Amino acid sequence: MAYGGPAIGAPTAAAAASTVRQVELEKECELRIEVGPNSPLRLRLVSGTAEVFGTEIPPEIWVTYPPRLKFAVFTWYGAKIEMDGITETEYTADETPMISYVNVHAVLEARRSRAKASPPDSDMAQGPRVIVVGPTDSGKSTLTKMLLSWAAKQGWKPTYVDLDIGQGSITIPGCIAATPVEMPIDPVEGVPMDMPLVYFYGHATPSVNVELYKVLVTELAQVVEKQLAGNAESRASGMVINTMGWVEGVGYELLLQAIDTFNANVVFVLGQEKLWSMLRDVLKNKPGVDVVKLQKSGGVVNRTAKVRQKSRGYKIREYFYGLLNDLSPHSNVANFSDLNIYRIGGGPQAPRSALPIGAEPAADPTRLVSVNVSTDLLHSVLAVSFAKEPDQIISSNVAGFIYITDIDMQRRTVTYLAPSAGELPGKYLIVGTLTWLENN
Repeated sequence: MAYGGPAIGAPTAAAAASTVRQVELEKECELRIEVGPNSPLRLRLVSGTAEVFGTEIPPEIWVTYPPRLKFAVFTWYGAKIEMDGITETEYTADETPMISYVNVHAVLEARRSRAKASPPDSDMAQGPRVIVVGPTDSGKSTLTKMLLSWAAKQGWKPTYVDLDIGQGSITIPGCIAATPVEMPIDPVEGVPMDMPLVYFYGHATPSVNVELYKVLVTELAQVVEKQLAGNAESRASGMVINTMGWVEGVGYELLLQAIDTFNANVVFVLGQEKLWSMLRDVLKNKPGVDVVKLQKSGGVVNRTAKVRQKSRGYKIREYFYGLLNDLSPHSNVANFSDLNIYRIGGGPQAPRSALPIGAEPAADPTRLVSVNVSTDLLHSVLAVSFAKEPDQIISSNVAGFIYITDIDMQRRTVTYLAPSAGELPGKYLIVGTLTWLENN
């Protein structure tokens, strides 16, 4: 656990006079909190036991939760919570879906144990492959974190796969990613970033380039498959896959592709009867696939497009500066000639002269286009690819990201922000439509 702010001890007298308060939680109740926009909230467990996103709160230690964070403190047996700070919302709820969530966790646990006891080279040695689906703001990310944290607490090492490019909980938005989870997920710091496998899509919605999204999902699945095949413990632990909230039309097709590509055998559907019914019908002939309807939490808040956009900006900022402004990114200058920037998609597949009469050239969704440096790149977030050659860019994962802060057309230089000083870990950069205004 990482603790920000004053470490341990009582709040200052001035703070105590205005904002310190205690909440008694009855068993199987939760305290739903939305931290205010401008200042963090400190919280500690005075007595009893409680958890946030499936991770237990340490007793008697002040934990700092950053501005704008939405979370719920849940207790199975009762707890007393103390808070210091300003919240947008805080209320206690006694109706939660936690019993049903922990019940499905128990079923997954049994499947993991069965997989571990099976011969390593048999099909039975594969643990549960869970995919969590549902419309926007139905609590998919929260359930995913709980299932991962509960599994890690039991000693398993499940693989977390995040296909939600709109928000991104493993890395920045605009990416799909996978990472092993060996410890319960820190409610403040999120998923550990030690060994993530990240593919850069470059846009906040799959509709910009559906074919590219499909290709990257397939690439990610193939690499994850190889990793699981070589590690019996990870294979028995299985995976938990988070998906985006686009569940109709093309979005529904992409969900089916994800279920198929990752060989998911447990589909949890949150908060939509219609989606559950459609998936149950289409998957009923697929052997060994369970489609389970789960209630969404009453604490889920619907967010506007503007709020979601702001949230993406905060996530990008966090990558460079840290959750509590505790990182110091480096500003670097490069010549135009030093940068090899590519865009994926766009440009006709064939010149008009090579097409049948009357046919229009179609854009190739996976075509690599070399990008000349111009002021259009200002405020863009670019991915640094591990590719050794341009034709490997689509099939290669990325090392990290840079942010373009200035372009000097006269001097032909680019100023960019990077997490660390020194040379970039790869020579090829990928640009999409992902941008960020640092001061917003």
